Amino acid sequence: MGRRGVREEIVEAALEQFHVQGYNAAGVKVITDAAGVPKGSFYNHFDSKEALAVVALERYGAGRPLRELAEGEGQPLARLRAHFEALREAVVRYDFTRGCLIGNFGTEIADHSDVIREAVRQGLAEWTAAIAAVLTEARDAGALRAGLDPRATAGFLVNAWEGSLIRARADRSTDALESFFVLIFDTLLSREVSARRG
Repeated sequence: MGRRGVREEIVEAALEQFHVQGYNAAGVKVITDAAGVPKGSFYNHFDSKEALAVVALERYGAGRPLRELAEGEGQPLARLRAHFEALREAVVRYDFTRGCLIGNFGTEIADHSDVIREAVRQGLAEWTAAIAAVLTEARDAGALRAGLDPRATAGFLVNAWEGSLIRARADRSTDALESFFVLIFDTLLSREVSARRG
């Protein structure tokens, strides 16, 4: 297999370096060194590091398992749980040193760059929409109580996951992630709980 093009090498290196070091610490030279390309070649492909960050966020978003969430086998809530379990496994695999790149950029740089803030907003919106579609499917199949709004619930799940992820990284523990699973899947999305309340 031939060598990837310079632009692709830069994007892949940026995705890795932004995830490992964060936006501010991953300078252009750090990225081009990791890509194995001359620093001068960077500006042949990108106007700025900010422009590259947007491409990296898009690449990261495209790599999330949203298609499996929508089109995978099994019942909707089982697919949703498997989605978050895969995300949890990635956190543990990297020993709590990486979070969600979208969330990382949201906390690190979104206040200082409208372009990156918009890319973060779009990434979160796409993820929320994918989860809302699965929750709608679950509701329509009778697996979710009728009064639970899929869109609002999906937004809450994304927010709850991002917050749980910050806590897990701070604690270097899965405790916050385990609490997420219990509160979301055993309480909020459980028909048994809502039936007992009724």
